[in-house]
Amino acid sequence: MSDVVITGLGIVSPLGVGADVVWQAILARQSGVRPIPRFAEMGWIAPFGAEVQGFDPKEYVTPRKSLKVMAPEIQFAFAAAEQASRMAGLEEGSVTPERFGVVCGGGMMYCEFDELEAPFKASINGKGFDMRAWGAEGMRLLFPLWMLKYLPNMSACHVGIHRDARGPTNTIAHGDVSSLLSIGEAADCIRRGHADVMLAGGSGSRLHLTDLLWRRGAGLTLAGDEPAAASRPFELNRQGMVCGEGCAMFVLESVAHAERRKAKPIAKIAGFGSRFEPSAASRQPTGQAIENALRFALEQSGEPRIAFVKAHGNAMRHSDQIEAQAIHRVLGDTPVTAPTSYFGELGAGGGAVELAVALLGIQHNVIPPTLNYDEPDPQCPVNVITAPQPIGGNTIVAINHTPTGQAAALVLTKA
Repeated sequence: MSDVVITGLGIVSPLGVGADVVWQAILARQSGVRPIPRFAEMGWIAPFGAEVQGFDPKEYVTPRKSLKVMAPEIQFAFAAAEQASRMAGLEEGSVTPERFGVVCGGGMMYCEFDELEAPFKASINGKGFDMRAWGAEGMRLLFPLWMLKYLPNMSACHVGIHRDARGPTNTIAHGDVSSLLSIGEAADCIRRGHADVMLAGGSGSRLHLTDLLWRRGAGLTLAGDEPAAASRPFELNRQGMVCGEGCAMFVLESVAHAERRKAKPIAKIAGFGSRFEPSAASRQPTGQAIENALRFALEQSGEPRIAFVKAHGNAMRHSDQIEAQAIHRVLGDTPVTAPTSYFGELGAGGGAVELAVALLGIQHNVIPPTLNYDEPDPQCPVNVITAPQPIGGNTIVAINHTPTGQAAALVLTKA
C-alpha cells in the first residue's frame, strides 16, 4: 500500500483567492461574512453571507469559451485545481495520463433566474404555467448546453479534461462531508495502486436564493446587525449558521511519485474514517457517527498525539453540541479550531476550504484561531483556540458531518 502525501493546494474563498491571501486574512482575523445588498432588497431574513469576491475566472480557465458552460462553482474548482497544480509543480506531461485522476465533492447548482425568464414566459397561458407549452416552446429558448452548466459532476470533468487526467474520476455528493469523502477516496485510489496522482477537493455554494428558499432559511442565524460576528461555532450565544460559497482542491500523490518529481510534501495522509448513523427523519443525530469515524481514522493512523482538531462547527446548537462531545470523548482537551467562524457553511466545498486553512496552519506551524468565541457553552466541552498559537505536535485531524448522519474524519501528519 502506497503512502499518500499532499503536495499542492488551491483556494477560492470568501477570504480571498490563493493560499497566501487566505492565510493573511486568517492571521488578521478578517471575516468573510458581509452584507449582501441583493438579499436586503428582496427582504430576505438573513441579508448577509460569505461571498467570493475579487475572483476573475479568466485568469485560470482555458479555453475561455468553456466559461459559457461553467456555473460559478465549476469555475471555482477549475481555478483551485490550477493553483494546487502550480504549487505542486505539476507540469504538462509530468504524470502518465492513465495514472492521474480527479475526485471532487459537488452538490446541487442553481441557475440564474434571468436564464429561465424567457422560457417561463413562453410557457404561461391564461390559466397559469402550462407544462405542455414548456416542452413545446419554453425549452427551445434555453441555451442548448444549459444543463451542462449546472451538472454537479462537471467540476471534476472540466478539471480532468484540462489536465488530461484519464485515471479514476468521480464526483461525491453527500452535503457537508463531500469534500473529505472525496479526499479519502482519492487517497484510496492511490493506495490501491489505481493512480499515482489525484486532484481532490470540493466546491459549493449556499448563497443562491433558490437554495435558500428551498431550505426556507432553516438553521440560519438572523443576527445580522454585525455580519462579521454572526458565525459563532461552539459559543454559548450562537444562533445558527451563516451561508457562504467557495472551493479548495489538493494534489495528492504517492510518496514514491513525489520523490521522483522532487516535490515537497505539505502533509501525509495518515488515516481516514467515514461512518453513518440513521437520522434523516429527525435530523438530530447523536454524534455516534462522528465518534466512530474519528476513532477509526485515529486507529488507522496508529493512534498519534493530535496537535489540534479542525472541527466542523457550523454554529447550529444541536450540531455543535454532538460534535464537541464526540471530540471530547475521544480526544479530551485537545485544541480545537473552527474555520467556519470566518465564512460559515459552504456546502460541498466547506470541508475542503476548512481543511486548506488547517493545512496552511501546518505549513506555518500555527493553529488558526477561531473567531467570535466569547463565552464557552458548557454543552460544548472543547478547547477552542481564539488566538494564533504554535502547533504542539505534527498531527491534526479534520472533521465534517451532516444533520442526516454522515460523518468523516481525516488525519494528517506534517511532512
